[in-house]
Amino acid sequence: MTRDGWAAAFTALVAQAIREARKGAGLTMGEVAQGCADRGLAEITEHSLKNLELGRKASITVADFVVLADVLGVPPVTLLFPLGTSATVEVLPGREVSTWDALAWFTGETPLDVPAAEGTARDVLELFRQHGDLVAAARSSYALARERRRAASTTLDRTRRATLLQRAQGYEEHAFEDAQELRTYRDRMRQRGLTPPALPAELAFADQAESPTGPEDSE
Repeated sequence: MTRDGWAAAFTALVAQAIREARKGAGLTMGEVAQGCADRGLAEITEHSLKNLELGRKASITVADFVVLADVLGVPPVTLLFPLGTSATVEVLPGREVSTWDALAWFTGETPLDVPAAEGTARDVLELFRQHGDLVAAARSSYALARERRRAASTTLDRTRRATLLQRAQGYEEHAFEDAQELRTYRDRMRQRGLTPPALPAELAFADQAESPTGPEDSE
């Protein structure tokens, strides 16, 4: 397919995804246009949206695209690559791959044969993904510990209570280690001139000099 032909065809796929997402959300074109206006993008009118969905509009700006995704309540990337409805997609002119591979390429999740060179965009992306994994691990450990202590406080069975408290202590030890690893990782990010993402409230202590040994110490 020619470059111009590919661009028009790709835009048509996006327009179809927008139409399906709109219908799935139970929204009229007028309601979508109003949602865009409420977000400060009055340029997306009911008429322009109709032209897009009917294939009369051959392109869409990035600003229009992300605002429409927010109004429709869908991840923007799902409007680009039709997961579940199309096995393959022509991700670039003359380059057709599986839809999942196309999405992974777009989001930078395609596995590399060798580590990304330090300082490259891919390297920074992977650093932030690893940070997200560490945050998720720490939150999970603390949540499990809190749940076990809560359950122990409500049971009248002494044996079960002792077991739950023992498990809670184990999760708290994991949580403490996770928080320490997270703090060290954030320090390394700063040393590289990067600004780590804001931490959720329950993990804010990870940026402090000392971390608590368990969730009960931070309550």
